[in-house]
Amino acid sequence: MRTLCASTLIGEFFVIGFAGLVAMKSDDLSVATVWTVCGIGMLLSVLLCGMISRPGGVQLGWALQIALIASGFVVPTMFFLGAVFAALWWASVHYGRKIDEAKASWA
Repeated sequence: MRTLCASTLIGEFFVIGFAGLVAMKSDDLSVATVWTVCGIGMLLSVLLCGMISRPGGVQLGWALQIALIASGFVVPTMFFLGAVFAALWWASVHYGRKIDEAKASWA
């Protein structure tokens, strides 16, 4: 599960960064607002990669996904991205556990 969840978080890091570049072109949002929201999301994604195998790591991942959805109140595009990331996080946790169980039965 650790590898699948960490890969998901790194993917989120890149997508949030690219979304920030796109959102900067919006006339409604300032560059500082976009990079504050996106920068915090990117930083938390990378930090969580190192914490995913620790107790409570998966729960912190869920907290990050909820925070990304809530950041849509500041940068509206993040509502959609946050929902997609939450679905991807669920799949990573669900199928990551199944992969771990299969590995344990083969060992």
